[in-house]
Amino acid sequence: MKNIKNICCLGAGYVGGPTMSVIALKCPEIKVTVVDLNQERIAAWNNEDLEKLPVYEPGLAEVVAQARGKNLFFSTDVDAAIAAADMIFIAVNTPTKTYGEGKGMAADLKFVELCARQIAEVATSDKIIVEKSTLPVRTAETLQTILDSNGNGVHFEVLSNPEFLAEGTAIDDLLNADRVLIGGKQTPSGKEAIQALVNVYAHWLTPQQILTTNVWSSELSKLTANAFLAQRISSINALSALCEVTEADVDEVAHAIGTDSRIGPKFLKASVGFGGSCFQKDILNLVYLCRYFNLPEVANYWEQVIVMNDHQKYRFAKNIITTLFNTVNGKKIAFLGWAFKKDTNDTRESAAIYVAEYLIEDGAEIHVYDPKVSETKIKADMRYLWELNGLTEEKITQKLTQIVVYNIHTEALHKAHAVAILTEWDEFKTYNWSTIYTNMYKPAFVFDGRNILNIEELTEIGFQVKGIGK
Repeated sequence: MKNIKNICCLGAGYVGGPTMSVIALKCPEIKVTVVDLNQERIAAWNNEDLEKLPVYEPGLAEVVAQARGKNLFFSTDVDAAIAAADMIFIAVNTPTKTYGEGKGMAADLKFVELCARQIAEVATSDKIIVEKSTLPVRTAETLQTILDSNGNGVHFEVLSNPEFLAEGTAIDDLLNADRVLIGGKQTPSGKEAIQALVNVYAHWLTPQQILTTNVWSSELSKLTANAFLAQRISSINALSALCEVTEADVDEVAHAIGTDSRIGPKFLKASVGFGGSCFQKDILNLVYLCRYFNLPEVANYWEQVIVMNDHQKYRFAKNIITTLFNTVNGKKIAFLGWAFKKDTNDTRESAAIYVAEYLIEDGAEIHVYDPKVSETKIKADMRYLWELNGLTEEKITQKLTQIVVYNIHTEALHKAHAVAILTEWDEFKTYNWSTIYTNMYKPAFVFDGRNILNIEELTEIGFQVKGIGK
C-alpha cells in the first residue's frame, strides 16, 4: 500500500487553502505544500498577521497558525512541489464559460487542463491525482488521457474527491464532515489509490464518514448535492412570493413543512436569493450536460431553479423601487452586506451585485457596508458584471460613481432613504436602530432580504419594514 508522505495542492483559494490546512494539522507526518501562480495570494497565506489571510473562515487562522512552517507550506514554486509529491490535489477555479461552445453554462476547464499538462511534464515518479475542484462528469477521463499522453512513463491514478464545504463553516465541515466522497477506478491500482486517500482522511474521520464509489458517481454526486440544495432554496423563495400576496408568513410555512421528517428543516430559509461560487455554476453545468446528452426535459427542470433565483433578486430590487414611489433616482439606498452569506468574504454571485445593478440602472446611489468585503472588491464585482454585459469603459466609470463604500455602518446609513439587508451578518441585529431611524429620511424604509430583523420592534420605532414572504 502506497504510504503518502508528501501532498501538493494546485490552487490556494477557498477550497485548497482551508482543506490543506486541516489535512496538515491532522496528519503531522505528511508534508503539505499549497502552490499558486498568484504571488500576492501566496504572500497573504504566508503573512505573519493571520488577520490578513486571503480567505476568511472562522477557525482557519488558528489552524494555519498551528501547522504553517511545520508541515504546511505555501509556495509559488509549482514544479518543485509537483515533483516531490506522492499525491496532488487539483483545486483550481472552474468558472462557467464566458465564451465559445457552452458559453454561459458549461464549466471552463482550461485551468484544470493546464494543471494536468504541467503535472505530466514535471512528474518523474508515480502520482495519485485528486480532483478537488467541482468538475463535470467524465472530467477524470480527460485528465487521465492528458496525463497518459504526455507522461514520461509515469503511472497516474486519477481520483474524484469533491468538496462539500459550506463557506462560513468550512473548518467545522472539514473537521466534522457529514461524509467524504472518494471515487476511483475499480481496478487493483485504482483501489489502492482510493485506499491511500482514505488513509489520509482516516486520521480524524471514522470509516462511516468516508464513502467510496466509482469515479463517475463521485463526480455527479457533487453536482447533484448542490442542485438539490439550491432547489430547496428556490422552492421556498417561489412560495415567499405567494405568501406576500396571501398574507401568509413564509417562516411559519417553512417551519410547518420542515417538521415533516421526510422534508426536514434545512435550506428552507427564504431570502433575496442564493449566491456563492457553487450553486449556480454547478446547476448550469448540470443543465449543459443534460442538453449535451440530449435530455432537454431534464435540463429544463434544473434550469428553472436558476430562473427562480434570478427572479427573486429582480423581485426584491423592483419592490424597493415600487415602494419608494416608483423611482430611486438620486436616492441613497444603504446596503448592509455584500458577501453572498455571513462569515465569509466571498462575493461570487452574491445577490447584492445584481440588486445593485438593477437599482443603479434606475439612478440610485448605493452606499455599502460589509464587515469583511473591501471597496476594491465591491467595485471589481460591479466592473466585471458590466464588462460581461458589454458596457463601454466610459459608461462603467460613470456607473461606479453611484457606489460608495464605508468602513463604518453608521456612515453608510446616515441620511439614507432606505436600508436593504443583503447578507445575514449577526452584527446587523445588534445595531441601535432607533438612532439609525432618527438620521434617515422619512418615511424610513427597511427591506430585509434575509429576514433577520425583528419587524415588530422596527415598526414600533417608526420604520416601514418589508421582509421576504411576509
